[in-house]
Amino acid sequence: MRWEDFRSSDNVEDRRGEGGGGGMGFPGGGAGGLGIGTIVILCIIGWVTGINPAVLIGGYSQVTGGGGGQREERADPDTQAKRRQAPTDQSGKFAAAILGNTEDVWKEVLPNQTGKQYTTTTMVLYQGGTRSGCGDARAAMGPFYCPLDKKVYLDTGFFKEMEQKFKVKGDFAYAYVIAHEVGHHVQDVLGILGKVQGRQQAAGGNTPEANKLSVRVELMADCLAGVWAKNSNDKWNALEPGDIQEAMNAASAIGDDKLQEQAQGYAVPDSFTHGSSEQRMRWFMTGYKSGQTKSCDTFRAARG
Repeated sequence: MRWEDFRSSDNVEDRRGEGGGGGMGFPGGGAGGLGIGTIVILCIIGWVTGINPAVLIGGYSQVTGGGGGQREERADPDTQAKRRQAPTDQSGKFAAAILGNTEDVWKEVLPNQTGKQYTTTTMVLYQGGTRSGCGDARAAMGPFYCPLDKKVYLDTGFFKEMEQKFKVKGDFAYAYVIAHEVGHHVQDVLGILGKVQGRQQAAGGNTPEANKLSVRVELMADCLAGVWAKNSNDKWNALEPGDIQEAMNAASAIGDDKLQEQAQGYAVPDSFTHGSSEQRMRWFMTGYKSGQTKSCDTFRAARG
């Protein structure tokens, strides 16, 4: 992927090198917050079940009486200014370039296709741990989007983990991960995330019905990543041979069925929250082939 030709986004907040977030309590979690042991256990559960650990941690805080609302990390002006400096390392430059290209694509595509103006998200780069509007962000969680502060959180070490743990590599595989999280922001801009959250709460939280809604959200984000890739390539001719296969490899590697089989030897479809490998690959290609946001309506699709 010729990402070096992309514009670098100014909406990057680089918190790497700030100590890895050690000693932070869970925002809104009472005097002591959640202990690190509890956080680690919830992260492990997230890996096994496919549930976003940030959701598990937030739910645990509410159940134990600590859910007094989330608040993002605040920093003094000097720290804020330092965080806004453009990354100079390769992974930081890459993340900023991919984010910049998603901005350029969605600022044009979203109003043209939906009549809705696109508002940008901020990408927080961190190392080890930091604080988000949705609670503590830890490297073990993987990348995620927090709708409460409208930010994407990415520990750039995840790219190395993709290669070592999931045997997936390639710049477009990494770009797909970022575009998927930006896809959640697109859903937020369109008002989809709030509606789904209400339906999940009505379904009773972590139930098969709520999980099915989560799968539809995640598959839509995969599809929107495909829409981004198609429109980006049409305008900038940025894709190279093998790039789409890299995205397919990534989508396959992080399917719920494959992750659960690796972790426990078998898959439990009712517990899926992101979709199977086949579903994730299929919906990315649906978006890529059409280039149309309307093709990503996973909620009306007969087949997930």
